Formats: sequence, structure tokens, C-alpha cells
Amino acid sequence: MAELDDDALLEALGVDVAPIKPGGRTAREERIIAGFEDILRFFEAHKRAPQHGEDRDIFERLYAVRLDQLRKLPEARTLLADMDKPGLLTQAPAALANVDELGEDALLAELGFTGDPSDQSDITVLRHVRPHVERQAAEEIADRTTCSDFDRYQPLFQQVEQDLKDGTRKALRFGRDASIEAGNYFIVGGQLAYVAEVGAAFKAPNGESDARLRVVYANGTESNLLRRSLQRALYKDESGRRLTDPVIGPLFGDQAEPDDIETGTIYVLRSLSSHPFVAEHRALIHKIGVTGGKVEARIAGAENDATYLLAGVEVVAEYKLHNLSRTRMEKLFHRLFSEVQLDLTIEDRFGKPVKPREWFVVPLQVIDEAVERIRDGSITEMAYDPKSARLVSGYHGG
Repeated sequence: MAELDDDALLEALGVDVAPIKPGGRTAREERIIAGFEDILRFFEAHKRAPQHGEDRDIFERLYAVRLDQLRKLPEARTLLADMDKPGLLTQAPAALANVDELGEDALLAELGFTGDPSDQSDITVLRHVRPHVERQAAEEIADRTTCSDFDRYQPLFQQVEQDLKDGTRKALRFGRDASIEAGNYFIVGGQLAYVAEVGAAFKAPNGESDARLRVVYANGTESNLLRRSLQRALYKDESGRRLTDPVIGPLFGDQAEPDDIETGTIYVLRSLSSHPFVAEHRALIHKIGVTGGKVEARIAGAENDATYLLAGVEVVAEYKLHNLSRTRMEKLFHRLFSEVQLDLTIEDRFGKPVKPREWFVVPLQVIDEAVERIRDGSITEMAYDPKSARLVSGYHGG
């Protein structure tokens, strides 16, 4: 095989070796244009400019920040004049925001984006603007329709966003694990996406296996793209992320951590409160706690403490464990039984409303099984299904 010169080799690899024409746009200009195209697409979809506000979608707020920044750049008005048919750059903003305090980095951080700290380019105002290849990847999944049963999925997205904030989930660069299964979460094309269903596998024209997906997005839309289309979009999107499953880290270990308890006790309490709801469901309402001391000392004076529903309690179960982390235990039980947390507000001794935590409407035998699974390490694979009142594997809600 004849040797290829540098230009031929680059061309064989799909790299454009054509000389740059005089007067071509700089990288800065290209990224400004790309950022404004995102704003124009938002305008076409919603018939208005993106706006600031805590009640707005995270990405609308991002576009609003970006539009404010573009309005401050004299070069942008000249560069984008032919594109700005709606006059977005010349309109007065509906609500002003301090873009130095409300930057794109801060908004993207809410969804787990941290940016590249080594990126010191002069495009600080548009650091997260996607280049053409990434926008093309996003467009592969842009054919979406309204999700008619979005009320089923909205609580899942809310929980996932909270998981990202408290570190229960991580947003990892897509690629090391390229699998896509039902129940997976991704960030693609700037949207949080949930794989609700995976259809029957079939042979793609290239001979590889593929399947039709039902993907629901946090903005209330859905699409039925192919699995390989989603994989391709995630590979090409520099901001594409896989969200990890909820994890709490090792429950037990050889090395002590700041809140580890050498010999601790998980205790389960039942309330003696005369509150009508508590009295009616007393056998199912339990408080789960962790202590490194005596349980009796922990619950002394319960009748004067709103944490214990201002009533006496009885200890119905105790479990001795070694090298356990109080913080991780609390996170575990809150994740496991979050759907059945007691929703009850009472007044404390001063008449102030209090909503006690760590009380759950769950049978004692389920708590007992959960502790056994903590001991053998299988708890991380389980979830609590309120409908059947039991721990199940691979449960995703709904």
C-alpha cells in the first residue's frame, strides 16, 4: 500500500484539508452564532424570548442569561443582524438579571455540569455553547411530542434533580458504559431524559442489534427514537451525561469515617400518640433511627419533643451493627421509603407547626428485611414498592 502524505492521510480520516478562505469566521464568532441559534429555536418553539425567573425551566433561564450577554456585546449585534429577524437583540429584556451573579455555569451546575476548569478560552460569556456537530447530534432526537402521562414521570425528574444536588447520583461522561436500558437517566441535548420503555430488539441494516425506545424528557415531551440514535447523540454531545443509579457508598468498611459508629444500633419506634391518623395506623407507622448510645437515653422525654410526635414511644426492634455511617444510613432509609414518608404536621409546645421526619408508613417486617439486606450488602439493588408493600429488585416507580 502506497504511503499517504499528510494531507491525504487527514482526508482519509475525514478531516477537511481545504484551506480556510480569507474572511472566514473566527472560532469566537462561530460559537456566538451557535449560541444565538439555540435562542432562535427557543423563540420559534415558544413565540417569545427566553425569560428569567425561578419558576422558569433551567434551560430557559440559561438562554435568557445568554441573550443578556449577547445584548452586551457590540460585535454580536453586527454579526447576528441578518439572523435576528425577531429583533431579540434590540428588544428591552422583560426582566433584568445580574448576569455576573446568574451565569450559565451556576445554572448548569444545578444539573450536575461542572464545565472544564482548564478551559481558559476568551469565550467566557459562551463557554457552554455547543458547536455544530453537537447541535446536529441534539437534532437527531429533536422530533418530540407532548407526553400525555407526564404526571407519572414528573416526580421522578424532581427526585433525580435532588439526587444530583445532594450527591446521591453523579453525572458521568457518556462512553465508558454505552448501554441503554429501561430506567436509565441521561442528559442529552441539554435535557434530562428518562428511558421509560425499550421495545423488542431487531437487526439494524448494519447487522447490529437495535431497539425502539420511549424516552421522556423533563420538559414534558417524549420521543420514540432508536437506541443507537440516542447512543450516537450522547457520544457526539460534549455535555452528554449518564446519571448513575442512587448510591450511598459503602455501608461498612475497615476505615472509620467522621460519623462512623464503632458499634451502633438501628432502632425502630412506634408512637403512642392519640392523633387520629396515628392511632388508626399505629401498627404501620414507624420511626427509624440510628444511635451510638443507648436507645432508652435517645428517646427519653419523647412526649416533649415534636420529633417524636409529642408522645411516648415504644421500641419495637433493635439491630446491632458495626462500623456504620449515621449519614449514609439516614440517606439509605430516606431513599428506600421516601414514597411512604409520613405526611403529618403537628404543633410543638409553642404552637409552631412542625413536620417530623424519619417516620414512615411501612410494615415492621419490611424494615426487618431491609436491615438484613444492609448486612449482606444487597440493599443497594432494592426499592420499596408501596403497592405490594414489599422490597423489590429493579423497581423504578410508576
